Amino acid sequence: MKKSILSIILLCCCLAAFANEPVEVMVLMKARYDRTELCRRAEFHQTRAARRDYVVKELKAFAEASQHDLMVTLKELEQQGLVSSTSCLWSANAISFTATEEVIQMLSGRSDIESITPVKKHQCIPETEMTSEVKDDSRYTIAPNLTQVNAPQVWAQGNEGQGVVVAVIDSGVNYNHVDIADHLWDGGDEFPHHGWDFANDDDDPMDDLGHGTHCAGIVCGDGTAGLRTGAAPEATLMCIKSSNNEGHTTLVNMVKGMEFAVEHGCDLISMSMGIAQAEVSERDLLRHTCEALLDAGIVGVFPAGNEHNLQHLCPIPLNIRVPGSCPPPYLDPDQMVNPGGLSCVICVGSVDENDTVASSSSEGPVTWQDTEFGDYAYNPGMGLIRPDVCAPGVIIWSLKYNNIYDYDYMSGTSQATPCVAGIVALMLHENPELNPAAICQILEETSLKLTPIKSNRTGVGRVDALAAVTAAAEWDGVVQPTVENVTLWPNPADDILFLNVKNDATVSIFDMTGRMVRCERYTGQVDVSQLVPSVYTIKIDDITVRFIKK
Repeated sequence: MKKSILSIILLCCCLAAFANEPVEVMVLMKARYDRTELCRRAEFHQTRAARRDYVVKELKAFAEASQHDLMVTLKELEQQGLVSSTSCLWSANAISFTATEEVIQMLSGRSDIESITPVKKHQCIPETEMTSEVKDDSRYTIAPNLTQVNAPQVWAQGNEGQGVVVAVIDSGVNYNHVDIADHLWDGGDEFPHHGWDFANDDDDPMDDLGHGTHCAGIVCGDGTAGLRTGAAPEATLMCIKSSNNEGHTTLVNMVKGMEFAVEHGCDLISMSMGIAQAEVSERDLLRHTCEALLDAGIVGVFPAGNEHNLQHLCPIPLNIRVPGSCPPPYLDPDQMVNPGGLSCVICVGSVDENDTVASSSSEGPVTWQDTEFGDYAYNPGMGLIRPDVCAPGVIIWSLKYNNIYDYDYMSGTSQATPCVAGIVALMLHENPELNPAAICQILEETSLKLTPIKSNRTGVGRVDALAAVTAAAEWDGVVQPTVENVTLWPNPADDILFLNVKNDATVSIFDMTGRMVRCERYTGQVDVSQLVPSVYTIKIDDITVRFIKK
């Protein structure tokens, strides 16, 4: 409640500065879907696509029901000309709309609203990434960053990401570039240009900045014009424009882009954008969305950002851009001393051709202790390690947006991110049922280690496409290795669990969303009487077993 009141006070101060002009706001509803129950039900769906469709349907229905009364009020106010542009953000159970100060003050007293905050426009694509000098790419037929991550060895096996739909959310895409034109998502008559433009709210996501086309080419540029730039050159590209021609966007347009991608059947998201110095309410909404994507079985690949040298403006633990600062779908063992919740986010840092970290690549850790999630404490302390992995991001060749036969280069974590996304596409072609946790774990465990433990500069290390795809082919569907010599009984359990482990062993219990619900020393039994009925995972060291709470 304190957070809600503070948000409304700040909003009113903002509104006062604009007299009585309508302002776009975001309302976060109090109602929350029980994620443990949602994931339990989703487990009954055998394929990743079926799970995705089920979770989207459930969250849409939940948002519609919990927002019904407020939506009725907003529709009435629309008829009076006091409200406009109302839109439901189902992934976070939020609503965005434009309204006058009087309307917002009236709504602030509603008991079903958690917070009301103004929607700000952010520079989500750093201007430093858009600068480039004249260089000659004629000596290459394959972009050097792809050779560095061993992508050509995967292609030699016949795997070029065929059949995997990658949604690139950015400044749009020049879908006419010859290197991507023959493997674009077919949106039918409703989406004739292979996606949607949320910056201008129309069906044409044409790139007018260059950043999005460049990133798309790193995912799936096939080399038709002479230079192969894509890690997954035959993946299917869904084009989503969320920023304008200056690289500005709002978190609402970012979330809308992510929701569109999932609703229309993407297999993964590559979004080389993020918000620096985000408000707490913006972080909360983006994390809710990233949790919803995780529950739907969709992994998202996001940049750490390029603010390492700007710590006077974005100091640790706020140096990583959101949503890159959201938790990963898998917690590395090095993180387990300070665990917390999970989301869909694989966060990517940048290295050069020598696997040396780029000077601009943003640095973790981050913390969520000041948000409604209250996890990953930093005081200062460990926090949440960011990034997860790194990839080449210095002088990266890819598609030029204003010449459909030409190439250009850029640098930044924006370029490292789609390289990782392309590798994920290769992994999903090899094993279509990999879930986000498995994808993240495989990427981490197969990366070239750059530090002894997971680092806040380069994560676990630099990704290796061949090693990741090889591991994906052998993956057995278990997020953590389960061994037969650790058992528990009874299973299902009602009140007490017994384990065949030594006393004083650390026993951690996680619910189906990945959130730790218990952590204690084993003393001969574990009391689970206070847990709600569901499926849980118990972790002892690097060993996991599942049990059912009746």
